Amino acid sequence: MLAAIGVASIDDLFADVPEDLRLGRPLELPDGKAEQDVYGYLRTLAARNVSTDDEISFLGAGMYDHYVPALIEHIALRSEFLTPYTPYQPEVSQGGLQVMFEYQTMISELTGLPVSNASVYEGPSALASAGYLARLHNNRTRFVVSRGVHPHSRETLASYSAGWGTTIDEVALADGVTDADALRAAIGDDQLAAPAAVFLAQPNFLGAVEDLELLAPIAKETGALLIVQVDPMTLGVLRPPGDFGVDVAVGEGQPLGNRLDFGGPSFGFFAAQEAFLRRMPGRIAGETVDADGRRGFVLTLQTREQHIRRERATSNICTSQALNALMGTIYLSWLGRQGMVEISELMLQRTAYARARLTALDGVEALHEQPVVREFAVRLDAPVERVLERCYEAGVNPGYPLAREYPEHAGGLLVAITEQRTRAHIDRLAEVLGAAVAAEREAVVA
Repeated sequence: MLAAIGVASIDDLFADVPEDLRLGRPLELPDGKAEQDVYGYLRTLAARNVSTDDEISFLGAGMYDHYVPALIEHIALRSEFLTPYTPYQPEVSQGGLQVMFEYQTMISELTGLPVSNASVYEGPSALASAGYLARLHNNRTRFVVSRGVHPHSRETLASYSAGWGTTIDEVALADGVTDADALRAAIGDDQLAAPAAVFLAQPNFLGAVEDLELLAPIAKETGALLIVQVDPMTLGVLRPPGDFGVDVAVGEGQPLGNRLDFGGPSFGFFAAQEAFLRRMPGRIAGETVDADGRRGFVLTLQTREQHIRRERATSNICTSQALNALMGTIYLSWLGRQGMVEISELMLQRTAYARARLTALDGVEALHEQPVVREFAVRLDAPVERVLERCYEAGVNPGYPLAREYPEHAGGLLVAITEQRTRAHIDRLAEVLGAAVAAEREAVVA
């Protein structure tokens, strides 16, 4: 191979790589093992995992333990969905293209926005891609982001922004929600320094329902785009972002028919006002008619090559999570309009019950008093990590320790509810968490 490309040695091949970037020694890898030994090793590693089938889990923070009906995998694993390549040839890809079209229609109806793409990788990259859309739209170089936006999404936006030369100003929370006065101050009234976009979350990471009626006009008064990250499972009871004049709505699609699977894969959804149709990332499937007047579907408004045009591209995401988005489409079809309302109302009722049960415990209080739908934050009067360990031992995962992302909430615990968590599960959580907090408080006194 070296001879074929006209290079004398491996060293010559990598001569352009600076010395200080070279390892200079062999990789420290153990000797190879027989296949059965590798299988045994991997099985041992897998046994260390704990899934939601092994414990009662109230862990959320962006990924949720919803029930996935058997029909979803039954349909998604059919060979015509599981194995096809990206449908650039519409004449042989009508089924896949129709799935994309139906998915886009459902996301548009769910968010109250007129257009949707055919999905992106996951929630955080969807939000970052929305930032780039705003950057292209108004050529401004500053973002204003609520601290209530998911931390992973804020990190992703910051990573992308470093390459765009865009700065980020973060807005603090007050009693669990975005501080309206702080938001107004961060946006400012200098048109020359106005932000490209303002980012909010609904509900926010602390589970609180934001007042978009109040915040949206503030966010948009200097011409910034309003980008809102939404939890799709709450839209059966919350007003859709389109009702508030939101420019772009993005979110994590995992709750829609996708299992947790130890972190992924999942899909991100992206919906927007029609004015931004040609700057949206990813693919868009459109409806047409063929030469005989029959209904058909094609990729539209953008070519395949636009994703690889470097700085001239509207997106460098060259694939969608079509199979995962298909699972979301099947799930929404299974639920239907009324089912979406019913599951949201069920979560609302059980969340209210869980919040009341936990905040009645000694050493547990609400972190904020805002309305919540499926997730809420409490403050523990005990070391959170040690309380978690006690709960794990009892077969209960009580939630997400907020101090990992919010140092100002050292005693914070974020508790998530899905339709899988029954009243009996919530009572068990209260019993286990109450005992764990009491034990740790006694240990401190002793």
